[in-house]
Amino acid sequence: MAVFSRRSVLRGTLGLSLAKSSAALAQSSAPALLGAAGKAFDTDVAIIGAGAAGLACARECQRLGRSFVLIEARNRIGGRVFTDYLHETPVDAGALYIHWSEKNPWAEIARSASTATVDSDSLPSGSRFFAADQAMEPPARRSAFAQFEGLLDTDKGVVPDVSLLERAGSDPDFLRSANAIGRMSVGDEPGRISALDYSRLWSGTDLIVPDGYGKLVAGWGADLPVKLNTLLSRVDYRDSGVRLTTSGGTLSARTAVITVPVGVLQAERISFDPPLPRETLSGLEGLSMGALTKMALRFDGERFGIDLGTDLWDTLADGAILDFECWPFDRDVMMVYFGGDYARNLAKQGEVAAVAEMMRHLHRLIGQNPRPHLLEGKLYGWSEDSFAMGCYSHAKPGLASARAALARPIADKLFLAGEATGGETPQDAFGGAMTAGGAYLAGRSAARAAHALMGS
Repeated sequence: MAVFSRRSVLRGTLGLSLAKSSAALAQSSAPALLGAAGKAFDTDVAIIGAGAAGLACARECQRLGRSFVLIEARNRIGGRVFTDYLHETPVDAGALYIHWSEKNPWAEIARSASTATVDSDSLPSGSRFFAADQAMEPPARRSAFAQFEGLLDTDKGVVPDVSLLERAGSDPDFLRSANAIGRMSVGDEPGRISALDYSRLWSGTDLIVPDGYGKLVAGWGADLPVKLNTLLSRVDYRDSGVRLTTSGGTLSARTAVITVPVGVLQAERISFDPPLPRETLSGLEGLSMGALTKMALRFDGERFGIDLGTDLWDTLADGAILDFECWPFDRDVMMVYFGGDYARNLAKQGEVAAVAEMMRHLHRLIGQNPRPHLLEGKLYGWSEDSFAMGCYSHAKPGLASARAALARPIADKLFLAGEATGGETPQDAFGGAMTAGGAYLAGRSAARAAHALMGS
């Protein structure tokens, strides 16, 4: 779900309700199974969360012949991979890129579904840079950015587990580069982000789905039985199996795969009995949720003399960065991206205030009032979304081992899986973290691990 592009991070970043019939929902509960202690369970695997990880886990359970129950707190599937619509224009409110598409499972799913994708590098592109209300010449800064990226892409064995800010040193251009990567790639302040964790992320060709990444994911999972609008509040794994308390009743399972975002676990929205082990808690404590935020602005056809594919980059006095991506796919829409504490604070003010602020900034940059031409504005502030509490996870400086700690099974029957553990094995070094592709791999891997632990 991450919206950065490792090869060209400054190129730009970054309402489907699938209510099931009662008959379809009934299919999600298999006949009672007998556990090792003779206790009847409702299902083999309880899967919590129907985002990319939960959907992939459910598909793998189907393939392995394991019964499962899939529950989701929202009124839709897909989680942070979500295509919204402004009038009839699709907008990816969350994940945008199919990153490292050479091995990303969503790329193959798109091909199998005959869903069109576009290499992000093939799209029209151009940038105008501003700071302190003045246009800037970018070449020297682009060179510095490439050099700083090189410091993060060297042999991972020599990238220290320090913050992006410390890795940048005292060079002013490197510091600006660290600020851009931190706020606009990870969605947080550069002093809070582990350089080692960032350096491990996989890179490759990034694809975009013109009709919507979220639409692709929701379509792929549309025939899975899922209990929507169902919140999990408690997980009891003290005895044999797992007992889950939800807003729709209790559920017993031999194993459980919990794919809710790290921010939800950190907020203790779900209680565990016994409490989670110290190792798992240390993994949670070592991660933070970024706040990369999107806004979609739909206009009446007036394009203010701005060419297709242009990005307007503005650096504010406090270091906050705004990116106005103009007319993607020749649509009368600007996508606006901003991250870090600036994004958190603006999202707290709500959509009306946030749209008004972005329109003021746009007016300043283009020298004319865009407000009379605005038809609609929507804010996608994941940091204020109670089911996400941020865009995706990153490790804190000195705590790059946090993902590995979070990924370890708990009591041989509980698994935490999602973008925070993105990948399939520890040998992957969780290079798929922060992406929907990594979440898929983590969910599939958890299903396989649960299957192996249950035996026949």
